[in-house]
Amino acid sequence: MGGAGYEPVEVIENSKIGAITFVRTESLGNDASKARFVIYAHNATYDKLHQVATLGLTAAAMGKDVIVVLLFWTIKKLAEGRLNDLDFPPEYAAQAPEVARLIRERKVPLISDMFKEAKQVGQFKLVACSAGLEYMGVDAQAVNDSVDEVMGLPAILAACAGAETTLFI
Repeated sequence: MGGAGYEPVEVIENSKIGAITFVRTESLGNDASKARFVIYAHNATYDKLHQVATLGLTAAAMGKDVIVVLLFWTIKKLAEGRLNDLDFPPEYAAQAPEVARLIRERKVPLISDMFKEAKQVGQFKLVACSAGLEYMGVDAQAVNDSVDEVMGLPAILAACAGAETTLFI
């Protein structure tokens, strides 16, 4: 990816809803033939990862070029093989057993399966941040089979510049 062919963007609107920050951008001369959809995945509880997976899968199925950037806790959880764990934030501890039961009962697809499906139906890349690997004490080999690429922040920002949609979850 290395940044070739990507143009700078201008942030024209920021809004925050709950834990998700939406950034609307306008491309400054970028090729708009394939709209990029970027998700920066930082939070690793099931509820957040489920949103990353469903939004990424849906965007890929809609023909968008999807890049999911794994940061801190998502890298750690992936490396530990716990991506599909039904864990929830502490503030929802009282409801967690019931929600987990419903998810199993309704056979909601696994996070890892949704990532695989997204790659089958469209353009979908999982990228691990190299600094995140270092800071979380994760060897790149631990995630190598699960990600498409390990990249540093400059390469990540270049690859994601000009995205039609950027989410931080």
